[in-house]
Amino acid sequence: MNVTPVVLIGKRVELVPLEISHIDSLFEAGNDPEIWTHTPGNINSIEAATQYVNKALTQQNAVPFVIKDVESQKVIGSTRLYDISLEHKGLEIGSTWLTPSVWRTAVNTECKYLLLKHCFEVLGMIRVQFKTDRRNVRSQNAIERLGAVKEGILRNHMILSDGYIRDSVYYSILDKEWPLVKEQLEQRMKL
Repeated sequence: MNVTPVVLIGKRVELVPLEISHIDSLFEAGNDPEIWTHTPGNINSIEAATQYVNKALTQQNAVPFVIKDVESQKVIGSTRLYDISLEHKGLEIGSTWLTPSVWRTAVNTECKYLLLKHCFEVLGMIRVQFKTDRRNVRSQNAIERLGAVKEGILRNHMILSDGYIRDSVYYSILDKEWPLVKEQLEQRMKL
């Protein structure tokens, strides 16, 4: 993989490459159990935050970020690019979570806009995919609002830490769809 970590800055959010120094701020942002209802993992202690960061930093073929509020510079979540295939010009945006205080705001939209713009316009990707737990209707609605196309459901896709066997809903945006998706996202964000 030759995708170099970068800082992506918008009006409301800044995506910064994840570092060990973010452990405390990730714990502060991520210690609400509601975040982890349909998301693998949990940040319910400093030890869990340390494990989360170490796992993200050692994940092969991935570029993890923390999400910061531009105004306060507080960490409000995390996201990453992973399953990066330069050969096939595709990757996944995922492992995204946000602190509940920014749910139903423009934060997620701007994060995804910055990542998608980087993927298509800088990295030259032809496909960006997303996946979510079939039970996570809020996440599915958010992905659909981005303009992603629902592709299908992988049944019994993964076993979560609590033993639940998860079905995953897959979505994608293709390079030929990006100009319209970009225009619609910019209109929604008033860019």
